Amino acid sequence: MGATLVWLRRDLRLADQPALHAAVERGQPVIPVYIHAPEEEAPWQPGSASNWWLHHSLNHFRSQLETLGSQLILRRGPSLERLRQLVRETGADAIFWNRLYEPAVIRRDQELKKVLRAEGCIVSSFNAALLNEPWCVRSASGDPYKVFSPFWKASKRIGIDAPVLPRPTDLRSPGAWPGTERLASLELLPEKPWDAGLASSWSPGEAGALQRLEAFLGDPIHHYGDMREIPAQPGTSRLSPHLHFGEISPRQIVHALHEAGHDPESGGAEHFVREVGWREFAHHLLFHFPNTTEEPLNPRFAAFPWRESADDLRAWQRGRTGIPIVDAAMRELWRTGWMHNRSRMIVASLLTKNLRMHWLHGARWFWDTLVDADLAANTLGWQWAAGSGADAAPYFRIFNPVLQGRRFDPEGRYVRRHVPELQRVPDAAIHSPWGQGGKRVDRELYPDYPDPVVDLQQSRQAALDAFSVVKKSSPTGP
Repeated sequence: MGATLVWLRRDLRLADQPALHAAVERGQPVIPVYIHAPEEEAPWQPGSASNWWLHHSLNHFRSQLETLGSQLILRRGPSLERLRQLVRETGADAIFWNRLYEPAVIRRDQELKKVLRAEGCIVSSFNAALLNEPWCVRSASGDPYKVFSPFWKASKRIGIDAPVLPRPTDLRSPGAWPGTERLASLELLPEKPWDAGLASSWSPGEAGALQRLEAFLGDPIHHYGDMREIPAQPGTSRLSPHLHFGEISPRQIVHALHEAGHDPESGGAEHFVREVGWREFAHHLLFHFPNTTEEPLNPRFAAFPWRESADDLRAWQRGRTGIPIVDAAMRELWRTGWMHNRSRMIVASLLTKNLRMHWLHGARWFWDTLVDADLAANTLGWQWAAGSGADAAPYFRIFNPVLQGRRFDPEGRYVRRHVPELQRVPDAAIHSPWGQGGKRVDRELYPDYPDPVVDLQQSRQAALDAFSVVKKSSPTGP
């Protein structure tokens, strides 16, 4: 009798798991397998923070399988060779997996399907990661969307509340389990430990995802519309890394909202569901415009005169720009592997506008340091910030980080939490101790903090002057 291989990737959960559910429905032994082949995702192989999360998520998922009398088989790539090997070892006649949407992964999966089917395997893939798949949402003309609002309206017309699949109560085991690699052999954890802040901030795994969702659906969601903009407050769900690794599905989130009595069309729940929709929009764009991971969606920005400065880039990466709210955000990222969404917009604006450095510098740094690093969201966010992407704010809309800090961190709690050198600076000056828009405070109050790497007013004008090059280039674009 045959068996079904369930090839796991970023779908490390038992509930609402379409590939696993379909395998159980076949009535044959189910063999869950994870194949570590990061090179197949080049040029955007998972970064250091993602690998840290993956290690702990795999460990948690393995424990969950063991409660059902099952195992997680770990192998190293190449994926096609390892799947073929497992078919030979187990006598499996079917391979199921859940779909991913990054360009390199799509190409790989399409080739694997072709080859494995030609060799006699039953191969099926499923949607586990999105409310609606990228090719399902089209404008009246049949074209993909480039603006969020009409995309989200179309998504809701199709439907965003599909049923949630139940968690399996048991998994039929094969007569003999194939061999497995040790988790440690995948070498996902850092050689030199830097991850204490990550460990204290996160609980990777399906249980951690469900706990975080339950906590958010208590009190925080009622205030989400306002508190999601305040970086010093725990006002967001922080579900993004759990969603990326498939420890929870967007369908589960929408279902949980209804179960908790929240109307997705009003109040904080509406704001929250729109953020889930923004994630859907990111995958929609990446699927239809796969070149945007490296190139601007708006081709006119190919002519933009970016500048290069290794010193400025390093100051930005390390939170040493001399601009308090930017440095607080970049240090939050380095310590915890995460950054508040408002902060992400502020630091991206400084890098791409005031420092006028290519958005890919920021995208690559976020890719390596964010636990929720997701190629679709990362690409959309950075192209949006640079003004070159879909639904982008006009390029001349340049965030002033001092004003942003005063508005969203008026007492400087966020800044002081992450930039201890500024503890003694009074609230009125915490976002510009050097004196912009107010009186400069005594340098003795912050002797170890750097001066700003850039003049905000002069650099804003320089960015606008550079943008004139784009305006004079070919008008062809979105």
